[in-house]
Amino acid sequence: MQVQTRVDVFEMIFLVFLGLGTLVGAVVIAYTLYNAYKYRDEGTSSDDDAPTLGELPTGGKGGKKLFVSFGLSAIIVISLIIWTYGWLLYVEDGPQEAPEDAIEVDVEGWAFDWGFTYENGVETNSLGEGMVVPADTPVWLEVTGTDVWHTFGISELKVKADAIPGEVDETWFMAEEPGEYTAECFELCGPGHSDMDSDVTVLPQDEFDQWMDDQLTLTITLEDENEEPVTDGFELSIEHQENDEFDEDLSATLGPDDFEDGTVELGDFEQGGAYDVTITPTDDEFEAIEDTIDFTGPTDETYELEDPDADDEDDDNNNNDGGDDE
Repeated sequence: MQVQTRVDVFEMIFLVFLGLGTLVGAVVIAYTLYNAYKYRDEGTSSDDDAPTLGELPTGGKGGKKLFVSFGLSAIIVISLIIWTYGWLLYVEDGPQEAPEDAIEVDVEGWAFDWGFTYENGVETNSLGEGMVVPADTPVWLEVTGTDVWHTFGISELKVKADAIPGEVDETWFMAEEPGEYTAECFELCGPGHSDMDSDVTVLPQDEFDQWMDDQLTLTITLEDENEEPVTDGFELSIEHQENDEFDEDLSATLGPDDFEDGTVELGDFEQGGAYDVTITPTDDEFEAIEDTIDFTGPTDETYELEDPDADDEDDDNNNNDGGDDE
């Protein structure tokens, strides 16, 4: 199904009204000039031809022309209203049969920036890359605010929605071609209102898919107290905190063979969010580590594996130093 963009709809409505307005204007002007010429004063009229006060004019075929003109005008105007209203409902509600690859983005406004959260947990904001979406794909937005009233809008794409704390305003848009756009705040919200904008990048579908894959890349590095890579003696497990709610298994167990020089890059997870990480020693050479990673974009985490006997050795050295002083 061919999806009409909001820009297409508004341009179509404008062109239809412009064309009809031009046509009606041309007909009215031409008819006026025709009658002005037809009934011009040629100096041959007499007082007998002048209408008498209170006398009804004759001719006009009993008002048939007037009835037809008013009838046609009413039909045209009512048809335009119904046609325009139907397209405005389409703009309001979006296409009924959207492509399967349509995406949803939660938009959150605060003084004086914008945040964007995708369905898979990836987060961006106006201080970074802004909003990135694929071309020729409907994008549904759920817009809200956290402090005062804002209004999120992209003028070039004819989309606008209120960002009100405690409420969610839904809207949509679609950009047919890749390009760079600017999202702005259209509600006076404070001293930084004029600077409350964000980049909106529209990419070809394959480039968008690659960008999204890059966002869901987690790099973990293990090193010892001397910042040297740890290459054996451990097992690392990672699992999404809400793993049971997804069809895909968002967990993994890794050993030294999965690491290269103490580093592993995980790019198989298709869902961002909070992940629990557990690093367990297999030979008691290191202390166990438990951590939670907020995985909402490209993430690099480095863990220092500490020797559990290091503290005891330090205490022994301190005691020996104290004994020598005595």
